[in-house]
Amino acid sequence: MSEHSRSPRQPRKAGRPGQSGGGQGGQGRPGGKGKGGRPASGSKPGGGRGGSGPRFAGSTKPSQPTRLPERRPSSTPPVDVHDPDGVRLQKLMAAAGVGSRRVCETLISEGRVEVDGHIVTELGVRIDAKSQTVHVDGVRINLDEDRVYLAFNKPKGVVTTMHDELGRISLEDYVGNREERLFHVGRLDADTEGLLLLTNDGDLAHRLQHPSYGVLKTYVATIRGPVKGDVGKRLRDGVELEDGPVKVDSFRIIDHQPGKAMVEVVLHEGRKHVVRRMLEAVGHPVLELVRTEVGPIRLADLKLGRMRRLNKAEVGALYKAADL
Repeated sequence: MSEHSRSPRQPRKAGRPGQSGGGQGGQGRPGGKGKGGRPASGSKPGGGRGGSGPRFAGSTKPSQPTRLPERRPSSTPPVDVHDPDGVRLQKLMAAAGVGSRRVCETLISEGRVEVDGHIVTELGVRIDAKSQTVHVDGVRINLDEDRVYLAFNKPKGVVTTMHDELGRISLEDYVGNREERLFHVGRLDADTEGLLLLTNDGDLAHRLQHPSYGVLKTYVATIRGPVKGDVGKRLRDGVELEDGPVKVDSFRIIDHQPGKAMVEVVLHEGRKHVVRRMLEAVGHPVLELVRTEVGPIRLADLKLGRMRRLNKAEVGALYKAADL
């Protein structure tokens, strides 16, 4: 039953202390005053209900609910991401490998495409592929055909620089003939093999290697064994190095061999020789070290000294890992 249709309560009988509508200290008669001079709930029909609605002095009508003004949703002007000199959004998406032109148009119409963080549903929008960013279902896609993303399996003895003054084998010997200026994502010392990402996307390269973005790197190390039982806990809790404390994100033993063991170390730190120094600090010097993963990208079966282009899904996964 609604509040408007209820019958007002009848005043209670006087003479029972503490039972009048005004609470303790009431006069116990209709029309009396409660504590602090407030009208007792039995003083007038319609004034009861224990103060659940507004009180109107002298009114004999049930209290009416206060009518609030109608709340209208706040409207913010849409951001215009259209560039009249750009290329149609669906055409760029199709060229980036998202799908056919018709599939891309459907994705736009369904509101699953964002340009510079704003949902676009119009099919006539044109954008600049080099200055604007596009996300499909929350995953960024690469529209700039000049961007290069490579995975390289660095051999032991190769220096992670584009040029070495001492004449040692460097990355220049592998990518020096390319037109793009490539950045390497992090470093691997000369005695470490494994996955190295190369790109001319400077923003992505910075985020992937900066510890604050928490992108994990996975290493497989062959160390002197046997491995002590508390090594994993010590590494997870953190060890003190000369340049400050450091701890791994995870640690596990892969295999045991006479006098040595193979372990997996995962961390987001990027300090020089950090894996070697950590393992030596807990009494297990590194004999061999290979980086197998950088974020979502795996070395897999890429042969030593070879490189390959990352596919569209891998590039999107890297953007997501770097929060781009």
